[in-house]
Amino acid sequence: MKRKLAAVAAGLGLAVAAWVVRDLYHPYRAFPGSTIVLIEPGTDARSIANLLVARGVLAQRIPFLVRYWLGRAHNHLKAGEYLFDRPLRPIDVYRKLVQGDVYLYAVVIPEGSDRFAMARILEERLAISPAEFLRMTGQAALIRDLDPQAPSLEGYLFPDTYRFPRRTGAATVVATMLARFRHILQTRFHNEFSPGSKKLHEAVTLASLVEKETPDPAERPVVAGVFARRLEKGMPLQCDPTVIYAAELDHRTLGRITTGDLNFNSPFNTYRHAGLPPGPIASPGEVSLRAAFHPAEGAALYFVSNNHAGHIFAQTLAEHQRNVARYRKEMAALRRGDSPKPAAGSKTPAPHRRSQAP
Repeated sequence: MKRKLAAVAAGLGLAVAAWVVRDLYHPYRAFPGSTIVLIEPGTDARSIANLLVARGVLAQRIPFLVRYWLGRAHNHLKAGEYLFDRPLRPIDVYRKLVQGDVYLYAVVIPEGSDRFAMARILEERLAISPAEFLRMTGQAALIRDLDPQAPSLEGYLFPDTYRFPRRTGAATVVATMLARFRHILQTRFHNEFSPGSKKLHEAVTLASLVEKETPDPAERPVVAGVFARRLEKGMPLQCDPTVIYAAELDHRTLGRITTGDLNFNSPFNTYRHAGLPPGPIASPGEVSLRAAFHPAEGAALYFVSNNHAGHIFAQTLAEHQRNVARYRKEMAALRRGDSPKPAAGSKTPAPHRRSQAP
């Protein structure tokens, strides 16, 4: 009798084992569709299994838990936010949680973004405190080896598309963006500068002005050339984006730039102070950095918008004044609505963009 019971028990055990193994390697056919499951830190395996069943990721919790119990001495289920966008076998769900293959949010930092714009983007995408991000990036210690003159991390937080998990902190984001900047310098510009050199500080600062002045990559070396020649001649740069940045540092948002804004006493205001500003006013992309390291040759000293996402360049003040008059006339016509609109995809600048106007 005992042998018979043992045989029955063994048969049942084998049947259960076979069922567990079979279920482990078969995806749940009733998977409801794409879903994100958040596993909080400290959640035990049973609760995780119950949550996965409740969200339709698993059909049964036993096969998943058996696999967990067999490997718990060496593997642990990691907390985080997980995306399940297709039916998975329970063994694959287990591996996903052991590997910590959490869902990553795409964070796009456009070229020409300053720290203040980045703070708004990161608050929206990752719920990072703007105040904390601005506090961290307002200190330059992390970039001192590259640029001892940097007043902040402005300009060194490389614009790119990043991917971060839920609850990423400001420190991780800052470290990642700085690492990307260093990588770009080392791989694309390693012959252009030496760490801690004045040339790097000036190039990144100039590149940030170029980035803000024109959206056209082909124009950036030309704009950089204009600024370089004005610096050589001791002429003020009169770069409108520096006025806007000075206002941002003063916790003000500008619409149209006024005479008062042009006269605002900030070291970043290149209408009031000759030379480059104390540091970058935004994060330049690779094209603008290259333009700053290699400004185009030429004789132009002035430029003004052409109302079609580009600029008209001039060598003399008289020529430039005629271009400015034409620009203002076209802007007035556009506001009245009696002039053709710019072609699709072009960018009409705001009326205050009087680049290099007297």
